[in-house]
Amino acid sequence: MDRPNWAPDEVDLTHPSVARVYDYYLGGSHNFESDRQFADRVLGVLPDMAAIAQQNRAFLRRSVRHLCQAGIDQFLDLGSGIPTAGNVHEIVGQLAPRSRVLYVDHDPVAVMHSRELLAGNEQTAVLAADLADPERVLADPILREHLDLSRPVAVLLVSVLHFVGDELRPAEVIRTYLDAMPRGSHLVISHATHEGNDEAADAQAIYNQQRSPNAMRMRTRAEVTELFGDLTLVDPGVVRIPMWRPDSPAGTGPASERYPGHAGVAFT
Repeated sequence: MDRPNWAPDEVDLTHPSVARVYDYYLGGSHNFESDRQFADRVLGVLPDMAAIAQQNRAFLRRSVRHLCQAGIDQFLDLGSGIPTAGNVHEIVGQLAPRSRVLYVDHDPVAVMHSRELLAGNEQTAVLAADLADPERVLADPILREHLDLSRPVAVLLVSVLHFVGDELRPAEVIRTYLDAMPRGSHLVISHATHEGNDEAADAQAIYNQQRSPNAMRMRTRAEVTELFGDLTLVDPGVVRIPMWRPDSPAGTGPASERYPGHAGVAFT
């Protein structure tokens, strides 16, 4: 397999990554044959995966718009992935141009392309780190220089926590981030589920096989709700992703009730 000139030397082209597989679902071009082969296996059992990824991206846009309207102007996007259209900095750039965004990811391709895309953008920064190591993320000078932790911050965990296994104690990871934030901060979560969707359960099984980029732990609505701890959920609470404040009635149809993911927004 030839190495593209945009691929960092340390990247193993033969092993898929979560960020690049998701990029493929979204129609992006920063993925390798190993990513496409893995994604095609998932699409074989869950043909709607590309549409599911687009719906999740639409939820990100809606939730960020809500946060801007609530007066939030600082965003910590954990597990941000490879830059695609409709990223957080683009959304806030239209609604609250002085907002500051920090993207955090440990995938080298995601980090490199984020930095290239954002070169010269002083409102946005990129940190190479694992979201599951909150102490490391919170102590990094890039975060401390870019975000003012004396003012409210929106912590975004969009389509990533299902790759944080129970052994990593995701609720404690989340709590560590929020404990570092002042009152008035917000938490955004979207999370895969197989409740009422056998195809999603089959997709989870593929992610949990040997050549998977990461093991997957889908969670129920009750389990996702628990991740918010004692925060105050905004209406409509934790719901199927298309049903969280949809832009049109299409978000409330029968298909939305089987959508393999839950989402919610809460504040401290």
